[in-house]
Amino acid sequence: LLPSLVQNGIDIYSLTVDSQVSSRFAHTVVTSRVVNRAEAAQEAIFQLELPRKAFITNFSMVIDGVTYPGIVQDKVAAQEQYQAAVGRGESAGLVKTAGRQTEQFEVSVTVAPKAKITFELIYQELLRRRLGTYELLLKVKPKQLVKHLQMDIHILEPQGIRFLETESTFMTQELADALTTSQNKTKAHIRFKPTLSQQKNSQNDQDTILDGNFIVRYDVDRSVSGSSIQIENGYFVHHFAPEDLPTMPKNVIFVIDKSGSMTGRKIQQTREALIKILNDLSTKDQFNLIVFNGEETQWRPSLVRASEENVKEATDYASKIEADGWTNINDAVLLAVKLLDISYRAEQLLPGSVSLIILLTDGEPTQGETNPATIQRNVQEAINNRYSLFCLGFGFNVHYPFLEKLAQDNGGLARRIYEDSDSALQLQDFYQEVANPLLSAVSFEYPSDAVEAVTQDNFRHHFKGSEMVVAGKLQAQGPDVLTAKISGQTDKQNITFQMEASIAQKEEEFQSPKYIYHNFMERLWAFLTVNQQLEQMISASGAELKALESQALNLSLKYNFVTPLTYMVVTKPEGQEQFQAAGKPVDADNGPRDAFLGGQGHFHRTHTRRPRPPKRKGDSGGRDGEERVERAPVTVTHYSVHNALFPKKGLPEPRAFLFLLESATPVEPTQSAPAVILPLPGSSVGQLCVDILRFHVPICLFEDPEQGLWVSGVYEKDGFSRIEVRILEPLLFVRATPEHVVVIRDQKSSQYKWKQTLFSDLRSLLIVMDAKGFLVLSGPDRVTIGVMRISDPQKRLALLVSHAQHFSSRTIGQLGQFYQDIVWDPPVGPDNTTRTLRVLEAEYPATRELKLNYREGLPATKISCWTVKI
Repeated sequence: LLPSLVQNGIDIYSLTVDSQVSSRFAHTVVTSRVVNRAEAAQEAIFQLELPRKAFITNFSMVIDGVTYPGIVQDKVAAQEQYQAAVGRGESAGLVKTAGRQTEQFEVSVTVAPKAKITFELIYQELLRRRLGTYELLLKVKPKQLVKHLQMDIHILEPQGIRFLETESTFMTQELADALTTSQNKTKAHIRFKPTLSQQKNSQNDQDTILDGNFIVRYDVDRSVSGSSIQIENGYFVHHFAPEDLPTMPKNVIFVIDKSGSMTGRKIQQTREALIKILNDLSTKDQFNLIVFNGEETQWRPSLVRASEENVKEATDYASKIEADGWTNINDAVLLAVKLLDISYRAEQLLPGSVSLIILLTDGEPTQGETNPATIQRNVQEAINNRYSLFCLGFGFNVHYPFLEKLAQDNGGLARRIYEDSDSALQLQDFYQEVANPLLSAVSFEYPSDAVEAVTQDNFRHHFKGSEMVVAGKLQAQGPDVLTAKISGQTDKQNITFQMEASIAQKEEEFQSPKYIYHNFMERLWAFLTVNQQLEQMISASGAELKALESQALNLSLKYNFVTPLTYMVVTKPEGQEQFQAAGKPVDADNGPRDAFLGGQGHFHRTHTRRPRPPKRKGDSGGRDGEERVERAPVTVTHYSVHNALFPKKGLPEPRAFLFLLESATPVEPTQSAPAVILPLPGSSVGQLCVDILRFHVPICLFEDPEQGLWVSGVYEKDGFSRIEVRILEPLLFVRATPEHVVVIRDQKSSQYKWKQTLFSDLRSLLIVMDAKGFLVLSGPDRVTIGVMRISDPQKRLALLVSHAQHFSSRTIGQLGQFYQDIVWDPPVGPDNTTRTLRVLEAEYPATRELKLNYREGLPATKISCWTVKI
């Protein structure tokens, strides 16, 4: 989130971020103060990465006491100003790119010697609930040391804050003390204020380590109905997320593109994700698979129940899908609709069940019907509002606007799957979002004498972990109490929720706090309205499109939103480039481009650069029959524009994972594979080394129900190839392989590369990975689990354990058994280097050996310990 000014002589002496979140609506102000310490004029570049779903609402520069504001205009007016600037011989334009989660705003200005300048940018966003969590993403990237750097996040949720977590990809042990979090029932304050020395890579290094994401995740308390109404200054917002409802059975058909362009990692990740998704189906669900290229193939003649046997056969089938050929999207989707129709007529669909079609493709239609508009019409006529179609576009070569309209027309949504190492997780996360339908045909009703100008109040489905949001304006002379009625259908019955809210009492909740952004609810209503109008424009045409466009444009101008219909024009002092315009990137197949749907053509000329793919046999015009390297497009204008392991307070002090034992006659290590070294509390032996001899099969290492801890692993001949940790409270699953670390919190999955720093504070549990590639899970009164990637002789993992005194007497597992009552026989043999260990009903010969200790990283050191083999 933080901007950077990286020209010689330009110093950022103050950089602050203030984010105020009220009822999920975030108002963020970024202020950067810089000085030109050089003897000559210098160009200062203000760069900012902000969330893609946010709208910029204000930008200004203060130079020599004069404020130069950014002004939001419609694109036609901005185009006229641009042409006038070109006519005066001034260069103009602005580089604006869109990434996976963020988009970039950039502006430049010339700063006189010794002069100071202040940049201030404001943006707003509605935090959407996804997989049970709201997420505020801040990008921290100053690119230089900053004397006064401070980030404040204030959260006010009158419903109550159920949990609050923070995560960072740049935190270190030195930075941990700069982060403070305070919280009560309805409020939270998070402050990050590092000193200059804390920002340094090392004491003598002038480069900053602040380069990455800072994420705040939280959820709110909910009533039994899951309904909450808040009111401020004549506007209301109604949040509705019932959770305590049974999941409706679903009929789901997966339509998978296996054309030639899916060759390589795409099809491999699709197979991986599909296998995981199939195993997550409920036994009351029905499903089928359709794979297609130029022709479509269905796995079974009809829908089948998700029994253990059927799922096993489907995963075997999915594991053998290979990519080749062209792309016939039309016939594949129509076949899915036909399958659902046949099942419906045969009365094979359970009453009250939800029917979903999930399409995954990476290209444009190249065989059969290839006209996108015709395909959209064919599919809409076939589905006829009976089923929902969700479209997943894999990579940047996909025709995304086509998929977006296809989904929008049929009660679903489109999502881009970014081609990266975590593509399989992206697919799994999307499926989790729609895996648990709780309600269908949901409608909100309010008295006509109480409200007006209400946003979308009908929803086809409500899925567990999401939230429906309705906002509106109260009538000036309305009643004192606002009543609401929500109706919907479960698989068993029609259901109605009713609630009422005292307008005066609700208004009072937001009057006193000084740190909230007042009048936010009116802007939340406008934000939601504009977003919904932009979504409706995707499927509209003719007079309806023009009306929606006019309404969205008028609201964007009234509330100063930079949307796909507006630009922000930036003015500058006389003598400098007078014209720069910031437009909102559009998630389209060609990257950011002019999205003025009724407009006058492109405002600033842009082109998109992509690596040219290698040709392969069977090439079909660059769409199928070739393996492509996918990269996010970079938009270029044609105009010149210028090691934290235990840092948390209150946690145990760092302790060595290993206790060195002296040996009178140590022997050389018998193998290079790392043993698992177990500290044994209360034992005179001190520690135990365990050689694992079982290869290739998952084994239970620790199971402690009192700790709520399960650890398993797959052991190869020279170390672990996989280690999995499951924790019950907070609910967490971690899967480590030599390639990466996957963290699944509740249902949300995140993937991290080894040696990518990670600092995730889940309040009662800390997840930390340092730059050396050492992952640690720790917390008060918890056993600490450490995982480290080692590289010799092959890439493998080492498992380390600390604070073992917290294991309970109920601990079991191949390693956990040694935390039962163990008995050591006296040492025997030459030099007393052998003895017997007895635990439960088992006996293990133990030998005194030197083993490799990876606790201090690589190269490993050697320690002497009693070693057993299991």
